[in-house]
Amino acid sequence: MKQLYGHPKSLYDVPTKYCGGCGHGVIHRIITELIDEMNLREKAVITNPVGCAIWADLYFDFDSVQPAHGRTPAAATGIKRVLPDHVVICYQGDGDMAAIGTAEMIHAANRGEKFTTIFVNNAIYGMTGGQMAPTTLVGQKAVTAPRGRDPEAAGMGYPIRVSELLASLEGSRYLARGAVNNAANIRKTKSYIRKALEAQMRGIGFTMVEVLSPCPTNWGMEPVPSVEWLEQNMIPFFPLGEIKNTLAGAAETVKEAVQ
Repeated sequence: MKQLYGHPKSLYDVPTKYCGGCGHGVIHRIITELIDEMNLREKAVITNPVGCAIWADLYFDFDSVQPAHGRTPAAATGIKRVLPDHVVICYQGDGDMAAIGTAEMIHAANRGEKFTTIFVNNAIYGMTGGQMAPTTLVGQKAVTAPRGRDPEAAGMGYPIRVSELLASLEGSRYLARGAVNNAANIRKTKSYIRKALEAQMRGIGFTMVEVLSPCPTNWGMEPVPSVEWLEQNMIPFFPLGEIKNTLAGAAETVKEAVQ
């Protein structure tokens, strides 16, 4: 009898620390399902920095490294270069990746570093208490923007579309944006992450999947309204789908080099 469903072996069976309605748990599930399905457990390394991602090593039953805040791409670069046959995953939030870690992220992508980033975008700082993040939407309220983000106000500016920003760099080869707001988008997000991991295994440059995720606690909402808010506000500003896909051409280049 074929088993259709079960708890991933790469995911510890422990109570979660994440808030009710948080998307991190769903994203963890997607990652560990793929690690199991692709037989990567013995060669997988995940790097999870400060932020809500700091708890990831409590749930992933494979190797993990916890870099300093924002330094995840730098740490992943070193790990991948020392262990090129391993699958290295950066697991980053929007504050970590698009604020304190901007330099590391930009230059790793530009160099075409051969690891995969899972970028969790919930448009707010989660672990530190709900401050405005680089991805906070215009008009969205935060602890440091109680009246809503105002691009004309000093120090606020506009929200950053990270995937589109990285798409302009030659070293980025596959960039996609998914969401965990419903079953259909969860399946699509999983397919994007699979494609990114497969590209990494083939030695093709920088790959990243951005995942739109609700943060009910810091949005000041119940879980169901937070999903609706994501659908009505985040997805129109951060459109879903493949942002950049040069894998077909890269595959031909690899094939020709081997021949």
